[in-house]
Amino acid sequence: MRNNMNRVKLLSLTISMVLSAGALAKIPAEQAATLSSELTPLGATRAANEDGSIPEWTGGITKLPAGYTVGDHHVDPYPTDKIQYTITASNLAEYKSLLTPGQIKLFETYPDTYKMNVYQTRRSASYPDHVYKAVKDNATRSELVEGGNGIKQAAVGIPFPVPATGLEAIWNHTLRYRGESVSRSGGQAAPTASGSYTYVGLNETLLLPYNVKGASAEELEKTNILFKFKQKVTEPARLAGTALLVHETMDQVKTPRQAWTYNTGQRRVRRAPNVAYDAPGTAADGLRTTDDFDMYNGAPNRYNWTLKGKQELLIPYNDYRLHSDKVKYADILQPGHINPDLVRYEKHRVWVVEANLKENTRHTYKKRVFYIDEDSWQVAVTDIYDNRDELYRVGIAHAINYYEVPTLWSTLDVYHDIQSRRYLAIGLDNETKMYDFSKKLNERDFTPAALRREGRR
Repeated sequence: MRNNMNRVKLLSLTISMVLSAGALAKIPAEQAATLSSELTPLGATRAANEDGSIPEWTGGITKLPAGYTVGDHHVDPYPTDKIQYTITASNLAEYKSLLTPGQIKLFETYPDTYKMNVYQTRRSASYPDHVYKAVKDNATRSELVEGGNGIKQAAVGIPFPVPATGLEAIWNHTLRYRGESVSRSGGQAAPTASGSYTYVGLNETLLLPYNVKGASAEELEKTNILFKFKQKVTEPARLAGTALLVHETMDQVKTPRQAWTYNTGQRRVRRAPNVAYDAPGTAADGLRTTDDFDMYNGAPNRYNWTLKGKQELLIPYNDYRLHSDKVKYADILQPGHINPDLVRYEKHRVWVVEANLKENTRHTYKKRVFYIDEDSWQVAVTDIYDNRDELYRVGIAHAINYYEVPTLWSTLDVYHDIQSRRYLAIGLDNETKMYDFSKKLNERDFTPAALRREGRR
């Protein structure tokens, strides 16, 4: 791991700004102005890298591609891009400096079948103009609350475009813009070592008061709600009707996460205070924890967080082929890992954040290292270590730009369990209708009574 950290490339402009930011990420107005010059509106380095393999950010995708209609599965805006090179176990040594220890371990675990097809880098991440404005406003005022377990004086955009600490960087991931409300259908599968699987269908809705255009930091602090999430299992029959409701708070010192579950056997809603940290994920066959969902979620208080700097890394990006409705789940799900011929890798700069379990604190994971895309604050890869300091799991998020919003978000999250040689794929939606970012949701849709009604349908 020491050698890997030695590979971290500190980018002089950004890091000098971080160091001058002090203990809090509030920055002077003149530094906030660099979010429209040296840096992108979300704090990424705007310029190309030294050899041009990572190009300058010029705004990302700003118009809908030809042939796309809102409601469709998203067409590939780069259909003519070709594979530049392929990494396999036989040539892995040439590319180790661009890979995480977890990614390298996947090549070692599946030497005959695992590979990475690498394409030219497309810095496609883009967001609405009002989000960019909100980020600039947040930059000069946002703060962490006591112990870093919440934020204040922030709304709509990420709170810390020039992070000074690992905690600030992980809060950027948690609060990255994903629209104001989302309804999505899809599911997950956990193939056995032989490749057989049971598809678990899910209907999910997400209400994001924090992201509402015009939301004020003062009102958000009064309601103390970041988002509300509801999930219902639709198949198989033995699980259908099981439902979950989560209210995520802005200040988790003031009010911790609130959660409820509906059990079809008992036909009642129960409070679920254990839906957090390392509690098992929904129908995940023991292959992820609750706080693995979305690569990381929830209170950060069980870890010490360290911002390591930046690194150039090969990560999944613009994975429109993996997302396509022309692809079936059976085409994606293979023994050991998903079909590598459907995955597009690109070189991007990522923030590196290390989380180490605090003394006298319990969690299944002793250490986690997060690699966060600088253009979107989406965690792209996470390497997870057990209490023996051995690699335990590797999480990989396959991102696209949902350009009708626009926002860059994962289309499929894959959690590899190295020790059992199995994986969990979450977000399979190729054979279902597409995400609906225009769905009108309200607070009444996210009450325990609504959860009860949802479970009984």
